[in-house]
Amino acid sequence: MAATLSSEMATTDKVHFFFKDGIDNGLTFLPPDINVSGIRFQPVDAKAIRYGLGALKGTGEAALSAILRARESGGNFIDLFDFCHRVDRRLVNRRVIEALIRAGAFDSIDANRAKLLASVALATDSAEQAERNALQGGLFDSPSGSHEAPSYANVAPWTERERLMNEKPVLGFFLSGHPYHEFENELKSFVKYRLGQLSASRDLVSMAGIVVSTRTQMTRRGKMAVVMLDDATTQLEITVFNELWEAQRAKIREDEILVVEGKVTKDEYAGGLRVSAEKLMTLAEARNRYARKLVLTMNGGSDAKRLQSLLKPFSNGPCPVRVCYSNAEATTEIDLPAQWNVRLDDGLVTDLGSWLTPENFKIVYR
Repeated sequence: MAATLSSEMATTDKVHFFFKDGIDNGLTFLPPDINVSGIRFQPVDAKAIRYGLGALKGTGEAALSAILRARESGGNFIDLFDFCHRVDRRLVNRRVIEALIRAGAFDSIDANRAKLLASVALATDSAEQAERNALQGGLFDSPSGSHEAPSYANVAPWTERERLMNEKPVLGFFLSGHPYHEFENELKSFVKYRLGQLSASRDLVSMAGIVVSTRTQMTRRGKMAVVMLDDATTQLEITVFNELWEAQRAKIREDEILVVEGKVTKDEYAGGLRVSAEKLMTLAEARNRYARKLVLTMNGGSDAKRLQSLLKPFSNGPCPVRVCYSNAEATTEIDLPAQWNVRLDDGLVTDLGSWLTPENFKIVYR
């Protein structure tokens, strides 16, 4: 498997195909690592393969060979600054370094990819300055040749979704996780079966997944779209016929959640299942359709004005709001007036989620 993957490194789709085949056959893939990985995929033992640096987009064999030479001559890299000081930057440019960071190749040194990416310019500038100092020599050098240690940029870590969205352009697919997992618990409330659990049914079936790709083709009924959904259990093609495609294609966005109500039938010709969509919904639309109420738990120190300012832009929606309020003397539940019913748009969910802890912010579904 390692040899097959190495022979197909230039073609992302083939790497992904054999990667999934390896997973299905019980293999484990270790992430790319600047201190361990080679250019090619390497078997670690009978069940594990280390990801090859040569499969990362934006690198190139010349740059990777320079990195391996620096590692062989000087040992493992300590941090990003040490890396930039030791590699040949004529070959290992900023684009290569950023690709390695986005792919997670520096995670064993420092898992904060956002901090590392924001510090690339600082690290390369530091390396260039050290090189100029070494070339100058003379009276102004310190006796030990030491210099002040540079520091990283101070930025917040990426969310899981940000990490995955930065990872995918370099690897071609999600390796360290799956964006569906962020919404998995919420989707369970109104999507009964994962894609890998679907079976033929006479009734409409609700399903959801991340949009992987979309292709269109002409039929006797007009233009038809085939949407590939992925929910981390499997990938499944959904057929969207002309009328629905023309009316709702704006909802089909790559790497975003799509909720589908459709007919699931047996594909007698090709085997497996055939799914034709009857209704398409974004996650926000699905929330508003299936939610029964929004429950917020507050205490005596809560900021009522802030709550008001957060709810107001999304008021006059379909979802009632209940406030569970407690202080030192009493506890009560308050149903806000109907004019404070809200639309459960992504903006409101994000704002409330960043203000309240998960146990104090809950959407209750039917």
